[in-house]
Amino acid sequence: MCFFYGINKSNKQIEKAFNAKFDQDGFQPVKEANGFTHPFMPIIVDQRPEIITGANWGLLPAWAKDTLFQKNTLNARIETLEEKPSFKNSIRNRCLIPATNFYEWQWQDAKGKEKKKFSITTDEELFAFAGLYSIWKNPQTAVPMLTYTILTTDANELMAKIHNNKNRMPVVLNNEHYNLWLQGENIKTFAFPYEAKLKANLVL
Repeated sequence: MCFFYGINKSNKQIEKAFNAKFDQDGFQPVKEANGFTHPFMPIIVDQRPEIITGANWGLLPAWAKDTLFQKNTLNARIETLEEKPSFKNSIRNRCLIPATNFYEWQWQDAKGKEKKKFSITTDEELFAFAGLYSIWKNPQTAVPMLTYTILTTDANELMAKIHNNKNRMPVVLNNEHYNLWLQGENIKTFAFPYEAKLKANLVL
């Protein structure tokens, strides 16, 4: 799974890495975003790949009654997207989610009472998760809200050792495949064994 990640670079560095421009004042670097607070984070949507915009983490389907539903949709399993009501109507709404790293905990005992925290990176200073987005309208105010989810897949060899209680990992895209993802390449193409080269560092 992926509930914590960072994007600890300047706006200019993000724009250069993704060949896109922020559509607003930009944002402050984030060392560790907590998905359960549903932070407002930068994403790039398929309809405007030249623009970096802001969205709230936790996808809200059109039928969601309120934002409390977001706690259920921080991640989406890539293997079951077409089966899940929360995601099946957003399958064609592709986005890139820029990041510098994500965090995962390795259980040291059967119940997870003792854990080791790892920061996962790639060879690139910035990379992107594969994501889906939705524009949800608040039923009380009709105000639109852009929301997103991070796709997950089976863990590769490295992540199976670290995320040893769930054996999952986020779909980290190789940068040469950003356009393939945004342009609608078959989703199954990006399920494991598709993978980017990941590196793990113990967080002390």
